[in-house]
Amino acid sequence: MGTKLYVGNLSFDTTESALNTLFAPYGSVVSCNLIMDRFTNKSRGFGFVEMSSQAEATKAIAELNGKDFEGRALTVNEAKPREERSGGGGGYGGGGGGRRDRF
Repeated sequence: MGTKLYVGNLSFDTTESALNTLFAPYGSVVSCNLIMDRFTNKSRGFGFVEMSSQAEATKAIAELNGKDFEGRALTVNEAKPREERSGGGGGYGGGGGGRRDRF
């Protein structure tokens, strides 16, 4: 299994193809995923690139983190595992107060 990298501060016009081309010189790109807004279907300005080895990922981080790409300074680092989110929704909390009898 490869090493997944987080790529942030992307231009909203960046394509997955451009991202793949950017990382290709540093090793074999296993996958490239640009995160899109589900309502507008436009880029959210970040994505993930999976490199085939840890060595290639380390090289890509060293070369591309902070580098200008399409007018923006990239943030490139190793992706953290996705945190589990609770399924409940915010709502209006609380179960109300308890009964208070006067004494």
